[in-house]
Amino acid sequence: MATKESVTAAKDAPGTDKDSSGGEVVKLKRRINLFNGVTILVGTIIGSGIFVSPKGVLQNCGGSVGVAMIVWTLCGVLSAFGALSFVELGTSITKSGGDYAYLYEAFGPIPAFLRLWTQFVLIRPAVMAVLSLTAGRYILQPFFLDCETPESAIKLLAATAILLLTFVNCYSVKVSTWIQDVFAVGKVLGLGVIIVAGIVQLANGATENFQNTFEGKTITPEGIPLAFYSGLFAFSGWFYLNTLTEEVQNPKRNLPLAILIGVAVVMVIYLLTNIAYFTTMTAQEVLESDAVAVTFAQRVLGVMAWVVPVAVAVSCFGSTNGIFLSASRVTFVGARDGYLPDLLAMIHVSLLTPLPAVALLCPIALLMLTSNDVYRLINFLSAVRWLFIGLATATVPYLRWRRPDMHRPFKVPLVLPIIFTLVCAVVVAMSLYSAPVDVGIGLALTLTGVPVYVLAVWKNKPDWLRQFTDSATRVLQSILLVVPQEAPASTPKTQEISKAPAEELKDAASVSTYL
Repeated sequence: MATKESVTAAKDAPGTDKDSSGGEVVKLKRRINLFNGVTILVGTIIGSGIFVSPKGVLQNCGGSVGVAMIVWTLCGVLSAFGALSFVELGTSITKSGGDYAYLYEAFGPIPAFLRLWTQFVLIRPAVMAVLSLTAGRYILQPFFLDCETPESAIKLLAATAILLLTFVNCYSVKVSTWIQDVFAVGKVLGLGVIIVAGIVQLANGATENFQNTFEGKTITPEGIPLAFYSGLFAFSGWFYLNTLTEEVQNPKRNLPLAILIGVAVVMVIYLLTNIAYFTTMTAQEVLESDAVAVTFAQRVLGVMAWVVPVAVAVSCFGSTNGIFLSASRVTFVGARDGYLPDLLAMIHVSLLTPLPAVALLCPIALLMLTSNDVYRLINFLSAVRWLFIGLATATVPYLRWRRPDMHRPFKVPLVLPIIFTLVCAVVVAMSLYSAPVDVGIGLALTLTGVPVYVLAVWKNKPDWLRQFTDSATRVLQSILLVVPQEAPASTPKTQEISKAPAEELKDAASVSTYL
């Protein structure tokens, strides 16, 4: 049985607070300021999308540059509509968890659990796989100019990145947000090089690819939703900051400001980057390139072309780091609400990070690396992602109707969430027609959450199963040195949670330097 000494490190750590009785508690801290919020959004949104999606958007727009630019603009506007809707939700429902928390508040536990389940087993790990594979491809491509880059090397580099970021996010929130700040600035500077080069090209009269911009192949009905999928994939991430609400300083002010500033910055960067690509490459050349930004750099930057692959890698790694930050908090909140194992709602006693929730993402993301088709992964996860994002946005008008007296520091014009929800519904429905197998697999995985809900959340579990899970939780707590959030650090409750010897916990905690 642990004693008072076993939690001394947790008591003395800067992340512990006083409870109502004056005792010490272990909890997440509000360390994310406005600048951190903007960089988390910019760093998470600008990932592989702007380097992978231009080809996908153009291909599904029949090779028409003009139609592709319209799709990019509309994707940015729609993302702004969704972001503004989430500002209202995030300032009204101030619990971490993002769309999971909003679905729970509006529609109850089952829709919220299904969202949690798909995030857990499909969406976030698949996005992390896309990002890390893209980073690996861009880093290695300059070393294989005369031949195809080996897939095994790409996957090895991607796996290394995921393992490294897992360690960082388990170790320190401060370090992970610092990395996010640096990567966000780095990726904006990298894209800035592309944009400036494009402006120089325009100034030198490179406008031939913008003549007859609406020429191309016939646009098919099934192509449009897939074009929006690629574009919206590039903008996805505007909702991630809402998953960190409990760690944002002054969220009623900083959350809306960070979201609005972040989305606006990304919209401008994306449009200028696409324009820059077409100053040098024809539509056909974009379609034939597996790494559009690298091809652009090789033609325009000469000996400095190496800057762009580095910028792409930084961009993708930054987004992967942002997903570790946000996805782990969704899992953490879901477990705290009783929909996932209790261990996932626990915090390390001295590092004060949700270590189990972070660590669990790693093996699932590594499993996703077995896929060889990045674009199929995007189609695979997009239908399910936008189905739930649309449902979460629909909670804005629903809660206005059912709970008109709810405190709302920020109110979005009601037409915006309605438009965004309808667009999500149309795109998901059309995608089911365009790619029925991929979308069907995603929806089937979502529905597997129903029996999981019955088995995992079922209150009347057999005694043997309850005893087994309790014992397993205590053993893993002793190994990982974790306790429930806000558990009083020196009360019998905390002492009872961990069965590790007191001196073992004390010694292990003492070697961890809190950052």
